[in-house]
Amino acid sequence: MKHYDVAAYIWPSYTGRDMRSRIFWPQGIGEWQTVLSTAANAALKPTDYVWDRKPLWGPVDEADPHVMEMEIQEATRHGVNVFIYDWYWYDRRPFLESCLDEGFLGASNCGKMKFYLMWANHNANYTWDTRLSDTTWREDCPVWEGRVDRVEFERIVHRVIGKYFSRPNYYRIEGRPVFMIYDVDNLVSGLGGLEKTREALDWFRAETVRAGHPGLELQLTGWGERVSNMSGVDGPHAVSTREVVPALGFDSVTNYQFVHFCNMNRDYGEILTDVAREWERMDRDYTVPFYPHVSIGWDNNPRFRGFVPNVCRNNTPEMFEKALCMARDYVDSHDLPVPLITLNSWNEWTETSYLEPDTRYGYGYLEAVRRVFAEEPGGAG
Repeated sequence: MKHYDVAAYIWPSYTGRDMRSRIFWPQGIGEWQTVLSTAANAALKPTDYVWDRKPLWGPVDEADPHVMEMEIQEATRHGVNVFIYDWYWYDRRPFLESCLDEGFLGASNCGKMKFYLMWANHNANYTWDTRLSDTTWREDCPVWEGRVDRVEFERIVHRVIGKYFSRPNYYRIEGRPVFMIYDVDNLVSGLGGLEKTREALDWFRAETVRAGHPGLELQLTGWGERVSNMSGVDGPHAVSTREVVPALGFDSVTNYQFVHFCNMNRDYGEILTDVAREWERMDRDYTVPFYPHVSIGWDNNPRFRGFVPNVCRNNTPEMFEKALCMARDYVDSHDLPVPLITLNSWNEWTETSYLEPDTRYGYGYLEAVRRVFAEEPGGAG
């Protein structure tokens, strides 16, 4: 079977080792606290709504290298061979790095998988805290801002180049380490406008080359086609995403979640029709490679005491497998530099979009990946 790079995002919150995370999850088990407390909020939800999923592996500490040895084995056995770690920088220092540094990179078998970073440079707000999420997060009340100025940007660049890019299992495209940026609006706002952001990114490329790499693969998280303020202030410089990509010199685009460009409050089969249209649009309107993305679903009600009426339906493992086949066919029909497909996600439990086995479908989602992508039945992907 043809080789594919099947990359699942990891939300590195399932540990209590980062003390700053306890402002959101004071029990010291990270966002497992939210997952395990969903029943307590059931009385505030509609009677026909039920979220009763539990992790088959239990609320494991994903910063524990022994736990990650098991997860790496299961991922590769089912055809997932790349992890994309959500990576955070708040208040002049990293946040939630321990799942990557201690868990994944500390695992004895981490060399079986590649990994790369997605800088999740959005604001941190109270969506993560169910005590406050129903009210405070809606008031645009960030705990930490995700935007950074040039001085902080340079600190970030030196950290990721020095700490991660040279690792033998860091994922590369044509030899270039891949670094994805989630929120281009925040990036430009912090760096002071389009021109200054391009200067900063060009400097990032030069620093990567100076560190001994052949270049940098700068990847953008696509949110559909939207218009962004590129002035760096509350000015009139509005630019569409298709203009932002060449203006800032991004090398490729993928997505993080279907919810960023689709109405998710409907049947998964209907969603896939819109996904196919979005891929056609990306293929038509963009000159850089687009790597197809598949989300398992969407329902972030676990993060709220009340009900949020935006719930993906009928996203069974069988329907998910259809989406995986669509992505495989897209890769097969396009001359891409690498056969990369991104998945949301390995463990976004509180957004109900995860591959890890649960009490509803067991290993169903992972088995779907294995059927479509594993190079050998039951073997490493």
